Amino acid sequence: MLSVDELENKLIELAFAEDIGDGDHTTLCCIPENAMGKSQLLIKEDGILAGVEVAKKVFAEFDNELQVEVLIADGTPVKVGDIAMVVTGRIRSLLQTERLMLNIMQRMSGIATMTHKYVELLKGTHTRVLDTRKTTPGLRMLEKQAVKIGGGTNHRIGLFDMILLKDNHIDFAGGIENAIDRCHKYLKDKALDLNIEIEVRDFNELQQVLDKGGVHRIMLDNFSVEDTKKAVDMIGGKYETESSGGITFDTIRKYAEQGVDFVSVGALTHSVKGLDMSFKAVD
Repeated sequence: MLSVDELENKLIELAFAEDIGDGDHTTLCCIPENAMGKSQLLIKEDGILAGVEVAKKVFAEFDNELQVEVLIADGTPVKVGDIAMVVTGRIRSLLQTERLMLNIMQRMSGIATMTHKYVELLKGTHTRVLDTRKTTPGLRMLEKQAVKIGGGTNHRIGLFDMILLKDNHIDFAGGIENAIDRCHKYLKDKALDLNIEIEVRDFNELQQVLDKGGVHRIMLDNFSVEDTKKAVDMIGGKYETESSGGITFDTIRKYAEQGVDFVSVGALTHSVKGLDMSFKAVD
């Protein structure tokens, strides 16, 4: 399996191939090869900055002679008018890296900003906000990094680092007991040590899981606030608890107050707005 750094490098390589193709003809036709200049990253919207370290990789991958002066680090609150970084070097390189760097930083900063808002809502509770696998294909590692920068917690990265028995797995396996038994046999046969989470849709399924055991976390799928409290009391701290499904910015606090350990929010990554910023030439 590729490391995070290897995945980021492949993403950057693919993104440059996608954007530049056989050449940035606009830049090549009007900017002399050895012309030097400077650009600065201007923040145009209040939020949480994210993606600085990835941006440095973008610049280094394209032109390792570009000089990057970071003025604001990842995870820092920013406001309109702030200058996050200054980059000096070949103007051609500044122009050809501009859009990829901005696409990454705007996306990551938007996610970090949204995550931070959810985290602030949960202050005073022990509940943590989780991301999901509802990410942009190819960008998952960056988007999950952004969630962490914003103060959130990563759920599983993919299908490989945790067992999550959802409704379809349970139905196709012939029920909760079969699904859990097959899960444990598989882990034993493959000599794997993975946490097991199981989704329940109602109190009948919850009771089946409590009777069967053998899991680490129970996901309460589309439970109301009132039913969440009842479910948490039934579980009694024996397993970790997670609320999921239909939870919004306006309702997440109510779910947290029922005592769940985690609330997963797909909206952190699947529909977030990028943070406005621009990369402008300076004298």
